[in-house]
Amino acid sequence: MPNSKSAAKRVRQNIKREERNRRVKSMLKTSIRRFEESMDSGDREDARVKLNAAVRQIDKAQSKGIMHKNNAARKKSHLNRVFNRSDAV
Repeated sequence: MPNSKSAAKRVRQNIKREERNRRVKSMLKTSIRRFEESMDSGDREDARVKLNAAVRQIDKAQSKGIMHKNNAARKKSHLNRVFNRSDAV
């Protein structure tokens, strides 16, 4: 239990931030999963659209501080590699 008004406010703020971060992370994982599913189906044009959506979600998460910039760059690089490798096959 918080002992002061400022500590109680901090607890409320932390709860809001945790919920917001959880929501953004969930949306991010969903967009990545949708991209991977479209890659598995073989629809290249749909995969490109889903890739752009996933990269946009990653950039949003990174800009909000939910994801570290190096982690975001690594995820985007991985998704682009997966997409480009499918072109070579």
